[in-house]
Amino acid sequence: MVRVLRFLTAGESHGPGLTAILEGMPAGVNVSLDELRRELERRRRCYGRGPRSAIEEDEFVVTAGVYKGRTTGAPIAVFLPNKDHVNWANRDVPITAPRPGHADLPGALKYGFTDCRPVAERASARETAARVACAYFARKYLDVHGVRIVSWVTAVGGAAAVLPPAELRMADETTVLRLADAAERSPVRCPDADASLRIVAAIDAARAAGDSLGGTFEVVALGVPPALGSHVHWDRRLDARLAAAVMSINSVKAVEIGAGFAVADLMGSEAHDEMVLEPPQVDEPPGAAPADPRRIRRRSNRAGGIEGGISNGRPIFLRAAVKPVPTLQRPLSSFDLVTGQNRPAHRERSDVCVVGSAAVVAEAVVALVIADAFLERLGGDTIHRG
Repeated sequence: MVRVLRFLTAGESHGPGLTAILEGMPAGVNVSLDELRRELERRRRCYGRGPRSAIEEDEFVVTAGVYKGRTTGAPIAVFLPNKDHVNWANRDVPITAPRPGHADLPGALKYGFTDCRPVAERASARETAARVACAYFARKYLDVHGVRIVSWVTAVGGAAAVLPPAELRMADETTVLRLADAAERSPVRCPDADASLRIVAAIDAARAAGDSLGGTFEVVALGVPPALGSHVHWDRRLDARLAAAVMSINSVKAVEIGAGFAVADLMGSEAHDEMVLEPPQVDEPPGAAPADPRRIRRRSNRAGGIEGGISNGRPIFLRAAVKPVPTLQRPLSSFDLVTGQNRPAHRERSDVCVVGSAAVVAEAVVALVIADAFLERLGGDTIHRG
C-alpha cells in the first residue's frame, strides 16, 4: 500500500545528528517551534533515563517545508544535532561482545560485522527523537480535525498503578483526560501519585543494582471519526497499521488494542460492544441517514475503537509492554565475536527505564498512522478548501 503521509529518519546515536523527513503533509497547517521543542522534551525528561538525556537537549533546525509558521505542502525536514558527538568522535569503542536482547548479534550476522558498533548506533532509541519530530506535524494536522492523543504509564517493574476500571479508560473521555493530565505531572508519566513514588524507588533500586526495568503503558486517541482504515486488504487495516507502528518502538514486545488478550476469556455475548441507535435530534436535517454516526451509542469499547480494520468512532485504545533495557551495568554472559571466547556482554552508559519515554514515542507513531489514514480518506494538498 502506498502511504499518503510518509516519514524517513537517518542518523546514528553518536553521529553528527538525526535527520527526519516527512512527506505528504498538506499546506496551511499552523506550527510552532516552541511546541515542537516541548514535544521533544516530553520524550527526553522521563525519570529513569541515563546521563545522555542530560546532555542532549534535542535542539533542532527545521530546514524545509515550513514558511512563516505554516506547512507549505512540500516535504518537511528537521535536523537534530547530537551534542555528544564531539565527545565520542575520538573514543569509538568497538562492541565485540553482543548484548542479549539487543540488535547487536542479529545485526552483526545480517551485515557481516565483527564490531557491533554500527548496529548499536542505529538501533539506539536515540532515533525516536526524529520520529517525535515528524509526529509533531502530524499532531498539528490532527488538531484541525479535533483529534487528541494521550498516554500514561500503568506499571514499571511490578509497581502497578491503581487506575479506574479498564472500561472507563477505554471509553470515557473525562476519565482519559484526567489520567493524561495527571501523567504529565508525574516524573514517570504515571497518573497514580502513590504508584509514581513506588516506580521511582524501583528505578533507583535497579540503578543501584546495575540492572534495568520494563513496564506497560496505554495510549488513547480521542475524537477519531468512523471510517478510517479499511477491511479490504491486510495492509490497509487500521489496527494492523497501529500495532506495527507501536511494535516498531525500541524495546516494545507486545501490543494490545481494546480489551486485547482479555477477550479470549469472554463469551461472544460479553466480548463485543452493543449498539443503540438514539432517536433523531430535533435539528437533524430531513433525509439524514438512519445510521448517522452521531446517533450511534455503544455500551462499551472492548474493540478499542476499531472493528474490521476500520475506526468506528469510539476512542482508539492501545496497551503495550516494554522490556527492560538490554544494556546492563552488571552484564549478562555473552561471547566475543573476534576471539570466540565466552565473556560478559558489552557495557556502556545506558538508561535504567524507558517506559515513560516509550509512551511518548507511541503517541507519536499513533499520530503518524492516524494522520495518514485521514489523508488517505480525505486527500487534499491544503487544509484550506475553496
